[in-house]
Amino acid sequence: MLDETSIKERMQKTVENVRRDLAKIRTGVATPAILDNVYVDYYGTKTPISQAAAITVPEPRCLAIKPWDKSLMQAIERAILTSNIGINPVNDGTFIRLNMPVLTGERRKELAKFANKIGEEGKVAIRNIRRDENEHLKKSSKDAGHSEDELKHEMDKVQALTDKFIAEVDKVIAEKEKDILTV
Repeated sequence: MLDETSIKERMQKTVENVRRDLAKIRTGVATPAILDNVYVDYYGTKTPISQAAAITVPEPRCLAIKPWDKSLMQAIERAILTSNIGINPVNDGTFIRLNMPVLTGERRKELAKFANKIGEEGKVAIRNIRRDENEHLKKSSKDAGHSEDELKHEMDKVQALTDKFIAEVDKVIAEKEKDILTV
């Protein structure tokens, strides 16, 4: 009746999506994930910067981008400026450096709220998986003629999985919030 591995996979993917979305939030510490949604025009094709250049973290608050092709320097600079990540690139001819500005207390609180919003969206997605699975269980139980006790037992399993993955999302959010609010 219940396909636990499928439910676990779907819920785990949701947790991973939350982690990936939270990694994009700038906390004052340099991480290449900040550039995940920045695309450069590479010979007429929109290409992620990570596929057109090497991205390194030489210092905790600095990213260094070295394009594979020197002719991309201007295009990468333009892509970063138009991406609204709030960082101005510094071009030294070989590297493009991104220095992470220090976050103010007010900005940290805004980012913490945004992180919570991402977490809530993840929890809603997990609850939607639960709802879909419960509807599927009710339909298949009715078709197969299972008892209400069996159905209740299966739905309790789904709820236990839901609780487990929501707790995992809460843990991920708490870690990110601590990271954001730590000066």
